Amino acid sequence: MVSTNIDVTWLRDEVESGSFRALARALTLVENNIGPAEELLKALEINRNIPVVGITGPPGAGKSTLVNAIAEAFSKDGKKVAILAVDPTSPFNYGSLLGDRIRMSKHFNNPSIYIRSVATRGSLGGISAKTIEMVDVLRSSNFDLIIVETVGVGQSEIEIAGLADKTILVLVPEAGDEIQHIKSGLMEVAQAFVVNKADREGADAFANSLQKMVKEQHQQIPIFKTVADKNIGVIDICNWISTDNTISITKKEYLLAEQAYKLIQHQKMIGIDKQKLLSQIQTELKQAGFNLYKFVERWMQD
Repeated sequence: MVSTNIDVTWLRDEVESGSFRALARALTLVENNIGPAEELLKALEINRNIPVVGITGPPGAGKSTLVNAIAEAFSKDGKKVAILAVDPTSPFNYGSLLGDRIRMSKHFNNPSIYIRSVATRGSLGGISAKTIEMVDVLRSSNFDLIIVETVGVGQSEIEIAGLADKTILVLVPEAGDEIQHIKSGLMEVAQAFVVNKADREGADAFANSLQKMVKEQHQQIPIFKTVADKNIGVIDICNWISTDNTISITKKEYLLAEQAYKLIQHQKMIGIDKQKLLSQIQTELKQAGFNLYKFVERWMQD
């Protein structure tokens, strides 16, 4: 159980100094909206110059393995990295299904790498208001890079564009049939493509198809080929991440507006008790002629 009797100024100072214990406590307060969470967020000195890189893509593309390899490379270069792994939410208890990534377990005692899992909490694109707040807590500490790995659920991953300064879309050679799908939405999100598991058959052909698509769209998006579990091609991505991390004022304004929208939306919904909603649904379903839309109308009027 997390104590709510916390000196916010002390906790803020500890987070800013880089204490992982204080950071864990602060993130728990914020994620669960415990006690002084709101006061803490208002007190933070958020360094928006710390780059946030979003890594997204379909399940099985090797996102966690790639994140693991990128974090390790930056750590060896003397950099501090925070990883926020956004996991699917259980529909039954609204908690994280996966927890901290097993593949990243070797970094748990690394003083240069901080790993935290957060549940999507019903946000289809994997980015909830809590994710935004937790990233801001991380940006208040002394990291050189923050990586947000999101749930691979398709086009709704576009939400990551509202949080990350740079977004990497991870694909595998077998995703050749998804080119049209990529064109339809995710093309607008990614600042880089990664063809992971590039030692598989068809990797070169798939990378060439991506390159052709990029040229057709008159985009300048780099395409990297990696075998993340063997650390092949990872350094090229790290170099790209490290290059020109300044973002335009227009992009920064867009990011902040998207984040503000999410936070306002969350505040408007804060009074909705999902467990109470479920209980009421269970009761009314036993009655003849149940209508979901009439139920919602009554609920909104209460």
